[in-house]
Amino acid sequence: MFNFSSLVENVRMALRALRANKLRAALTMLGVIIGVAAVITLVSVGRGVERYIGDAFGAIGTDLLFVLPGSPEETSSGPPSQVLRDNVVIGPSLSIKDADALRDPRRVPDVAIIAPEVRTVASVARGADVIQPFVSGVEPDYAIARSWATVEGRFITDGDMTSRARVAVIGQSVVRELFEDSSPIDQLIKLNGQSYRVIGVLEGKGGSLGGDLDNQVFVPLTTAHNELYPLRNRAGEPVVTFMYVLPREGAARADVTEQLTTVLRERHNISYRDEDDFSVYSQADFLAAFGAIIGAVTIFLSAIAAISLIVGGIGIMNIMLVTVTERTREIGLRKAIGAKRRDILVQFLIEATTLSLLGGGIGIVIGAGGALAIGQLVEGFTPTVAPAAVLTAAGFSLAVGLFFGLYPAWRASRLNPIEALRYE
Repeated sequence: MFNFSSLVENVRMALRALRANKLRAALTMLGVIIGVAAVITLVSVGRGVERYIGDAFGAIGTDLLFVLPGSPEETSSGPPSQVLRDNVVIGPSLSIKDADALRDPRRVPDVAIIAPEVRTVASVARGADVIQPFVSGVEPDYAIARSWATVEGRFITDGDMTSRARVAVIGQSVVRELFEDSSPIDQLIKLNGQSYRVIGVLEGKGGSLGGDLDNQVFVPLTTAHNELYPLRNRAGEPVVTFMYVLPREGAARADVTEQLTTVLRERHNISYRDEDDFSVYSQADFLAAFGAIIGAVTIFLSAIAAISLIVGGIGIMNIMLVTVTERTREIGLRKAIGAKRRDILVQFLIEATTLSLLGGGIGIVIGAGGALAIGQLVEGFTPTVAPAAVLTAAGFSLAVGLFFGLYPAWRASRLNPIEALRYE
């Protein structure tokens, strides 16, 4: 029958035994401390990375689809590098004519916006200050698709597109680097040596998977094709880097993907049995892929960290066996005055469990502190110390103490009291 007062007394005896050998107890707990701290840190950082990625895709835009040149196998690790010959793309590509075809409401009725983009890195200068941000050629609808808003001035218009105007909309990082405290509106900057007038400043969006979203300059797509990104496909059509697709509200992602695929296969003359030379992804696809990678890495690293728990458990078993030997006469005396095997078993099992739980508690504190410290190193990244991870770590600590303390406790309970009293 369970006796709470006996349990409390056994815990007190266990703590007294640990205090009597503080250094030995600390060294014994070290493996458990390291294992639990590593697991807590890794799981917390992994959850933080998942949230960081989710926020990053949220900054890109809501419910977007992405069309990239190259088959799904080629784009699984990012957009494939394009082979060029005299500014002609040899191999898979997307063109402005593809974007125009996808805007046909009769063939692609579930699409609200097609936003092609050409992206390159260019030298952007103002006076003696020179930076190299991403420079993208876009159309007016791009701001709607990507949920971009201007805090000063305006975005690119149809008039800018028609006239191939040398105008630019800049991000907050570009403002800080080139304009400091002055307003950039109607000021001139030079892109690859050509003067462009700043017509707008974008709201700040911070970091993302592709880098600093604020370190960007947007110009009209027609201007980019004419001056910054003169690439063409074999048919002589201006090439785009990729396209953002904003479905109509309520449209099923699968239906939109099928419509896009049908039109592009026809445009690219792909036969029935041949593989697509383009890829269509959604945010959910990217999030699922990143989540699977992060989950696998977290599990793998946590499994490695769990080895420390096993090592710590072996250390506990070793020390408990030494303790049983050192306290053989005490065990014999307790048995002589009426202690049962069960009492001895419970006493040493509680000592081993207390040792493991103390190590686990210290490891949880160190692991949570380590995760928060890592969060301070990356702007916008906050590790999540989940209660489930803490409870799991505590459970593993308890299991380690019980499992590795069981044999020493059983051995102590099986000692013959007469031989134990005669032990020197």
